[in-house]
This record gives sequence, structure tokens and C-alpha cells, in this order.
Amino acid sequence: MDVQEVSKFVLNNMMYIVGILGVLVIIMYGIIINLAMNLNYLKKRYRKMMTGVDGANLERMLIGHIDEVKAVVAKNQELEAENRRLDEWLQTAITRIGVVRFRAFEDMGSDLSYAVALLDSHNNGVILSSIFGREDSRSYVKPIKDGQSTYTLTEEEQQALHEAMSRAQA
Repeated sequence: MDVQEVSKFVLNNMMYIVGILGVLVIIMYGIIINLAMNLNYLKKRYRKMMTGVDGANLERMLIGHIDEVKAVVAKNQELEAENRRLDEWLQTAITRIGVVRFRAFEDMGSDLSYAVALLDSHNNGVILSSIFGREDSRSYVKPIKDGQSTYTLTEEEQQALHEAMSRAQA
């Protein structure tokens, strides 16, 4: 095809070409209107997002939250350190107790004598014993190291020690 044929075709079909271009212009106007409406909607959402409840912008609000998070992290670290310190301290606190009441003498009324084992989490501590008699009462203290005593323990003291050691914390 040469230029004359193209111009002749355009002139003969000018009405159709103008009609098609008119329809395309109307479609383009519709697309432009739709894009303008979407843009306005996004602008409103952006302004709403960038404005906080008190009128502060999003950047200031985020910086404030980051500062709060940093403060919470620092406080958590302090609490963890304090928790570790308390855990170490509690390892030496009396946490295991065993009590045995018994009648030391057959001719005595009730179980007035006793043996009490007081141990920490490493089974270190003491056993307190009291033997109640008609005319006197005697008290004894025997040290415990790693669940053993260097002194001879009575059956009741052994029972109190075993009871205390069986109360191991999980």
C-alpha cells in the first residue's frame, strides 16, 4: 500500500475513525475519573493514617512507641537480673523441712519429743531434736552437709532427714 491508498481509505472511513476515537476518548475519561476517585480515597486514608488520635503524625507516634519498647526491654533485663539474684539466694534458703514427732519414753503420755530437719536445696542445714522427759528436756542440733551428718543420727532424725530430702523442688 502506498500513501495515496491509505489517505483514500482514511477519507472514505473518516466518520468511522472519528466515532471509534470518540468512544476511546469517552473510555479514557472514565478511566481518568476512576483513577481520580481512587487517588482521593488513598489520600484520605493516608491523611487518616498519618494523623494520630491527638493530632500527632505517624512518625512521632512510632518513635514514641519505639522509646516505650526500649524502656520495657531495659526493665525486663533488670527484672531478669533480679530474678537470677533471687534464684541464687533461694538456693541457700531453707526450702525442705521434715518433722517427726515421737514418744521418747514408753511411760510418757503423748508424742512430745520431736526431730526437725531444715535443709536448703543442696541438702545442707541442721536437724533440731528435742527429747522430752518427766524431769527434763534436752535439745540437740546436728549439722547436715550434702544430706549427711558427721554425728550419729537417731532413727527419728534419719526419718526427718529423709522426709525433708524427699521434698525436693522441681
